[in-house]
Amino acid sequence: MEPSTERVVSKPLVYRNERKYALTNTDLGWVETVVRSHPSMFFRPFPARYINNIYFDTSSFENYNDNQLGSPLRHKFRIRWYGEQFGLIENPVLEIKIKKGCSGAKRHFSLSPIVLKKGISKTDLKTVFANSNLPLEIQESLKFLEPTLLNRYFRKYYLSANRKFRVTLDTQLRYTRISSHQNYFLRIAKNDSDVVMEMKYDVEDDQAAGSVSSGFPFRLTKNSKYVNGVDHLDLW
Repeated sequence: MEPSTERVVSKPLVYRNERKYALTNTDLGWVETVVRSHPSMFFRPFPARYINNIYFDTSSFENYNDNQLGSPLRHKFRIRWYGEQFGLIENPVLEIKIKKGCSGAKRHFSLSPIVLKKGISKTDLKTVFANSNLPLEIQESLKFLEPTLLNRYFRKYYLSANRKFRVTLDTQLRYTRISSHQNYFLRIAKNDSDVVMEMKYDVEDDQAAGSVSSGFPFRLTKNSKYVNGVDHLDLW
C-alpha cells in the first residue's frame, strides 16, 4: 500500500514487482469498468487522492539516464506528500525507490514540514533535510542531488479480492520544472488524456500475476513519470 499521511520511518525493505500500462488518449471510465469487471474482483480499498512529488537527480541527470539505459540497479530520490500541492505540507516523506531488475522496494523517512511557495530553492529544501534527523548515509547521498522536477497526479486505488494484487490508475498528470535556484513554477506540462495503470504484487506472486495481467486488454509498457516529466519539459 501507499504510505499514509502519518509520520513514518524507514522499515526493512520489501521487494515487489510491478507491471505498467501507459494508456494514451484513453477514457478513465472505460478503464475502471475493465478493472471492476476483472475475475480477480477488484474493489476500492480507500478513497482516491492527489499525489505530489519533488524528484531529485544529479546535475548530469544520472538517474534519468540510468532509467533510459535500463540499468539493473537504480535509485530514485523524491519527496512525496498528499493533497494540496502548494502551501504548508505537514507530513512530507522522503522516499527512496530502489530498483533491482524487475523488482523494486522503497525506503521512507519522515521530514519536517515544508512550505512550498514561489521563491523556494534548494537551500530551503536542504534546511528541511537538516531538521529531519535523517540517517547519515542518506544525508550524504542528498548532498550530490538537486531538485529537478515537481509532479502531481490523481490516483485511484483498486485491490483484488484476495488482497494480493493492487491496481492504481493515475490521471491529471502535471509536470513542473523545479531547480536549485528560486522557483516560480512557470514551466508546466499537462497531460489530461492519458491513464497510467500499474499493478503491484509480492515477488512470490509473479506467476499468478501473469494470469491476472492477461485479463486486462492492455499492452504492457515501460513507463516512468520522472522520465516523462523530464522529456515533456525538455530538461535533459
